[in-house]
Amino acid sequence: MRQLWIFLHLVSVVVWVGGMFFVHHCLRPAILSLAPPQRLTLMRDTLSRFFAYVAVSLVLLWASGVAMLLDTGLRAAPPAWHLMTAVAFVMTVVFAVIRLDRFPKFGAAVLASDWAGAAAVLGAIRLLVTVNLWLGLFTIAVATLGRLL
Repeated sequence: MRQLWIFLHLVSVVVWVGGMFFVHHCLRPAILSLAPPQRLTLMRDTLSRFFAYVAVSLVLLWASGVAMLLDTGLRAAPPAWHLMTAVAFVMTVVFAVIRLDRFPKFGAAVLASDWAGAAAVLGAIRLLVTVNLWLGLFTIAVATLGRLL
């Protein structure tokens, strides 16, 4: 069962952190030449799909992480696991702010053809995604290099 938890955990990390990297560093720069209506609509549609996958990934990350932590025992778990759990909590809160607060505002602005308002909200989302991307990369470093840090 442990190998299944590890697999689900890693796939979920790849989806979430890899997706943030792709959107931020590949998709966004590639669509900057589009006019605001096309660019912002594309980002709304893309993020809507991506956030659905992130939500599933979050459930799997927490389920697998907690299962492995409890299976090992809280006291026997390496300190890096506790650090990863704390960072995961922060990342989850940041995602919740994006998904439950900023993204609905962004979608509403796009539907209203308020391109300046949509761009401003998307900028706020981009900042929060940048924070989560760095936290995710830090967590991967802790997971893989924990004994070296």
